Amino acid sequence: MPDTQTQLRKLIREIPDFPKPGILFRDITPLLADAPGLALSIELLANPFRGKNIDLVVGAESRGFIFGTAVACCLSAGFVIVRKPGKLPHKKIAMTYDLEYGTDTLEMHADAIVKGQRVLVVDDLLATGGTMKACCDLVEKLGGTVAGIAVLIELAGLGGREKLKAPVHSVLRYE
Repeated sequence: MPDTQTQLRKLIREIPDFPKPGILFRDITPLLADAPGLALSIELLANPFRGKNIDLVVGAESRGFIFGTAVACCLSAGFVIVRKPGKLPHKKIAMTYDLEYGTDTLEMHADAIVKGQRVLVVDDLLATGGTMKACCDLVEKLGGTVAGIAVLIELAGLGGREKLKAPVHSVLRYE
């Protein structure tokens, strides 16, 4: 595993002071542009959940769409989108959650999950955990079971994992 982690870390560009001073941004666009790196990251996200009877993968816009659909294909599962308000055309449910300064809201179609379906929630990043917790809450509100959470990058020092009930699999962890 260390060799694959090193390979992926080399494809993640570090940008200091973005989007504001004091923040070290982990830019995944070089990884997305690198075919072997992208394929490896998808495999490493999906592998722990093979044979776990995952019915659906849920991903929040926008990078969750990229990784989530690919993981869903690997697991022969369906894919459900979670979007910002006003983007979904059909009957929807919403979840509002706290941000550092204010709140945000995510929405999912009300018929996206059937009670009892096993769901994997996928995203590129787990930081403070607000977005991921909101996604999990939406799944549970519709009667789904969050079987796991998979993220490419976990910023462990921000404590997002502690807000989540389901097991978290992160491909890369930064302290």
